[in-house]
Amino acid sequence: MIALMLLACDGDVPETPPEVTPTPATPAEPVVIYSGRSESLVGEMFLKLEQVTGVDVDVRYGDTPELVTLMLTEGEQSPADIIFAQDSGHLGALANQDRLATLDSALLAQADARFQDPAGRWVGTSGRARVLVYNTEALSAETLPASLKDLADPQWKGKLGWAPGNGSFQAHVSALRHLWGEDETKAWLAAVQANAPAVYPKNSPQVEAAAKGVIQIGWVNHYYLYRSKTDGYTADNHSFATAGDAGNVLMLAGMAIRKGSQRTEDASTVISWMLSEEAQRHFANHNFEYPTRPGVSTHADVPALDTLHLAEVNQDWLADLGPTRVMLQELGLL
Repeated sequence: MIALMLLACDGDVPETPPEVTPTPATPAEPVVIYSGRSESLVGEMFLKLEQVTGVDVDVRYGDTPELVTLMLTEGEQSPADIIFAQDSGHLGALANQDRLATLDSALLAQADARFQDPAGRWVGTSGRARVLVYNTEALSAETLPASLKDLADPQWKGKLGWAPGNGSFQAHVSALRHLWGEDETKAWLAAVQANAPAVYPKNSPQVEAAAKGVIQIGWVNHYYLYRSKTDGYTADNHSFATAGDAGNVLMLAGMAIRKGSQRTEDASTVISWMLSEEAQRHFANHNFEYPTRPGVSTHADVPALDTLHLAEVNQDWLADLGPTRVMLQELGLL
């Protein structure tokens, strides 16, 4: 018995390796997105994005102006990797403060060159046309204003609605300042104000008010009508027939990467997917917006973009929001 024990001990017996507990892989931090677009519009898209790309996102929703102000206040300490703005004017404001990274050229190539920052710091993901929404029982195409300037006519007193606090409204006024000049724009705003328009916080209540006959005309983005419209709906959109009328402006929602983000590769993947055919079809068919990727069709109910007689607007003009807010404040509209 002793000999057997010694034999067992004297041989070259391999040692049992110590048990090692594997170190779990550190999960990648999610890409933080400050989204000025509502969850009802884009929440489903973010879920799909995670499934398709494998990139996790942490979406923090809010109003675009508030999120942009937050980013500026937070500075380099901001947790945001991406800003998803309701309008390009606020993206331009961030770019002018040198808060945005330059996007990769391959990413930018997915979108029409008209719908991105000339310096490549942001890219439009979808577009909304500025239109008049009107009550179809009170007005017809023949009796509608022939030009945006006609809203200043006293015949429209008590019949209008607008939303001076809305980001798209302010971006459009910024474009008017460059198209018409400061004095003419301010005089026009004052004349429309004299027509006592009902003031709304945003676009969708104007569409509802027009459909109910509370107002005859609202000044809105086109897609709100299609999100509400059903058979017998007594509201419709109106674009101006004159080519280049200042009322025919395309507003862009878009994305940018915060300068200093530590997750630029994943952030670029997020934006690239938002420009993919799948995502662009979602913008068109579910949100009734205009795609920014060439070759993707609009919804069948939405007029094609090339029929809108758009004004020639430099996207930088839409970013010139500071003087616009001063003008609106001077008029008592903010």
